[in-house]
Amino acid sequence: MKKLYMIGKTLAGLFGAYLLLVSPAMASEGAAAVATDGGDKAWLKMLVAGLTITAAAIGGAMAQGKTASTALEAIGRNPSAQNKIFVPMIVALALIESLVIYALVVVFAKM
Repeated sequence: MKKLYMIGKTLAGLFGAYLLLVSPAMASEGAAAVATDGGDKAWLKMLVAGLTITAAAIGGAMAQGKTASTALEAIGRNPSAQNKIFVPMIVALALIESLVIYALVVVFAKM
């Protein structure tokens, strides 16, 4: 449990650092001009896009792992409840994956 807490704490720190990079890059008024001109900050937008997808993928993978783990443990404890647990688990996994896809769409829309 302590290891999971440390991983969460590390991810929170990385997310905070990520937000410090995202705010200036996405909030600048000349962001569209930078992307079309190939200006000095074009590399920053690419970095932010990569970090956004990375954060979404890591968060989605952790959430999907926790969802599947919990559902399979519940099925293991009570096999007769499989029909009541399996379908909601699949729906939850699809919704989690849709958030990752949404992050991808937002990144491409901002580029």
